[in-house]
Amino acid sequence: MSLMQPATKPFYIPSLDGIRALSFLLVFLSHAGLEKVVPGLFGVAVFFFLSGYLITTLMRCEIESTGTLSLRNFFLRRALRILPPFYLVVVVLILVVRFGWLPGSLSTADLLVTLLYLTNYWNIFVHQIHMPGFNIFWSLSVEEHFYVVFPFVMLLMTRLKWTRYRQAALLLAVCALVLVWRCELVYQAHVLTHSYGAYGDPLRTWFATDTRIDSILFGCVLALVGNPMLDKGPKHSWLAAGVGVGVLVGTFVYRDPEFRETWRYTLQAIALFPLLILTIRAHAHPLLRWLEAPALRTVGVLSYTLYLVHYPAQMLANRWTSHRVPAFALAFALALAFAWAMRQLVEQPLARARRRWQSAVEQTSLVPASHGALLAVSPE
Repeated sequence: MSLMQPATKPFYIPSLDGIRALSFLLVFLSHAGLEKVVPGLFGVAVFFFLSGYLITTLMRCEIESTGTLSLRNFFLRRALRILPPFYLVVVVLILVVRFGWLPGSLSTADLLVTLLYLTNYWNIFVHQIHMPGFNIFWSLSVEEHFYVVFPFVMLLMTRLKWTRYRQAALLLAVCALVLVWRCELVYQAHVLTHSYGAYGDPLRTWFATDTRIDSILFGCVLALVGNPMLDKGPKHSWLAAGVGVGVLVGTFVYRDPEFRETWRYTLQAIALFPLLILTIRAHAHPLLRWLEAPALRTVGVLSYTLYLVHYPAQMLANRWTSHRVPAFALAFALALAFAWAMRQLVEQPLARARRRWQSAVEQTSLVPASHGALLAVSPE
C-alpha cells in the first residue's frame, strides 16, 4: 500500500544530499590523481542509481494521484533543471580555451554532438573530444537518454494498467539483458583476442548507454517496489546494509578487468538497495546523522554543477601549482565558487520560476501537491 504524504509534509531527507556529496567527492578525488585508490566510477554509479530512484518516485507520485503522467510537464521540468547549467558551462569552457587558459580544440561536429548529449557514443565510435572537461559529459549523455525514453515507457505501462510489481519485473529483465550484452561484448573480445587488454580501452562498456543504463534502472526498481519514501516495510536493516557494504568492497578489491566491465556494475547497483533504504529510513540514527552535516549538504546541493566544472578546475589548478595538496584545494575552491555563483544567478531564479509554474499546474489539478513537494529531494 502506498503511503502518499500530504503537501504540508515534503519528502525532503537531508541525508540524500550527503550521499550526493560523497559521490561527487569520489569522482573529484579520482580525477585528482587518486584513481588507483578512489573508485571514482562508483561515484557516477551512485548518481545514476539516485537519478533513477528519484525520477521514478516523482512519476509514481503523479501517476498514483492523477492516474496518468504528463510528458509535457516532465520534459519542461527536466529542461529547466538540466539544460541551462550545462549549456552555460559549455560556453564557459569554450571561452577558457579561446583565451588560452587551457589547451583544447572543438570542431562544429564535436560541439553539435555535445549539445545533443551524444558525446558517449561519439567518444566510442568516432574520436575523443579534445576540450577540457568534455570527457565527463558521457555520463550526462547516459542520463539524458534515460530521460528521453523512460517517461514513454512509464506512460505505456500505466495505460496498460500494469501493477508496480510487473513494471519492476520488466525493468529487472532489461537489467539482466544489459548484463548479458556486456558479457557478450567483453567475453567475445576475450575469445577473439585471448585477452581483454587487447580489446583496448573499455570505453564501449564504460561509456555507452546500452551498457550502463541498468545502473539507472535498478534505482527505478526501488522506486516502484519497496520504496522507502512511499511504501510500508521494515524500518531498516543494518545486516542487509552490512552485506551491501561487503559486496561493494569486493567489487573494489577484485581487479579482474573482465569482471570490472561486466558484473561489477550489476553487483554495485544491487548492493545500493539496502544502503539507500537504510539511509532514508534511519537517516536520524546517530551513525548516519553525519550525512546531514551542513558542509556535506551544501556540496550535495551543488553537486550537479560541481560535477560539470570540477575537471577543468583541476586542470587550471595543476597549471598554477605542481604540488598535489595545494592543487587539490585550489581546484575544489574554484569549482565550489563557480557552482555557488551558478546556483545564485541561474539555478535559484529558474527554481523559483519552476515552483511558480508548478503551483499553477497544481491549481489546475494536473500534478498533485505531493509531487511538487518531492521536487525538493530530486538532484535533477
